[in-house]
Amino acid sequence: MNEFNTTFQLSNGISIPSIGFGTWQTPDGETAVKAVTAALKNGYRHIDTAAIYQNEESVGRAIQNSGLSRQDIFVTSKLWNNARGYKKTMAAFEETLNRLALDVLDLYLIHWPAKDGHTKEWQELNLSTWRAMEELYQKGKIRAIGVSNFLVHHLHPLMEQAEIQPMVNQIEFHPGYMQEEVVQFCKEHQILVEAWSPLGTGKMLNHETLKKLAAKYQKSVAQLCIRWCLQNGTLPLPKSVTPERIIENIQVFDFEITADDMNTINDMAYFGGSGLHPDHVNF
Repeated sequence: MNEFNTTFQLSNGISIPSIGFGTWQTPDGETAVKAVTAALKNGYRHIDTAAIYQNEESVGRAIQNSGLSRQDIFVTSKLWNNARGYKKTMAAFEETLNRLALDVLDLYLIHWPAKDGHTKEWQELNLSTWRAMEELYQKGKIRAIGVSNFLVHHLHPLMEQAEIQPMVNQIEFHPGYMQEEVVQFCKEHQILVEAWSPLGTGKMLNHETLKKLAAKYQKSVAQLCIRWCLQNGTLPLPKSVTPERIIENIQVFDFEITADDMNTINDMAYFGGSGLHPDHVNF
């Protein structure tokens, strides 16, 4: 993980750039266009958005105006909860593709799992959604498919019935919140873990232990957290709208955290999490 253009390889052989540019909470319009434009200008080749972020159109504009070849940019979006189920998924995907002004999406994820208590047929709802995604994948409309915020008990029933296994699971992952059970399950089943909120929406930046370790490497806390994600075999998705921080967040390939320091960070107690548990969210 010491090369700027490092990639992970998904289970279907597709390469995915090892750092993604996140756009959660990035306002639609010029703010999103400028942020994604700055990211692409400064070396990011992996952009992550979602229908619920309501900025897909702006992300698409930035991609179209970047001057880069389409095949050089890896684009991810996600299906929102009110569009679960086969027919709704098919329609929602086309809307996402139109907003992004793309012919093919590189990665499409189920944003949150339907869950026990949400509906009596929660497993069937996840499966029918997945059937639509499998069909879109087989037709070549999506290069890779996966899930987001799925825990082991959500993954098990889906994978037992799936024709195509999920290639990605995007979960909250940062110091103090490593979700060891689901990460280990994903690694055992060749599912790449993507780390959303690797900086804890900024909450990591003032932790004294992280500040001391970052100073040791002459790096920012943000850079330390992003590098830590990579060394744990996960793909971080840092987000910023500030050009200087956008650049800084990708400058993490010129140092390596020692094993002792990795253990120190890995052993940190919970702090700064979002509190969004897949079994308890109300959306």
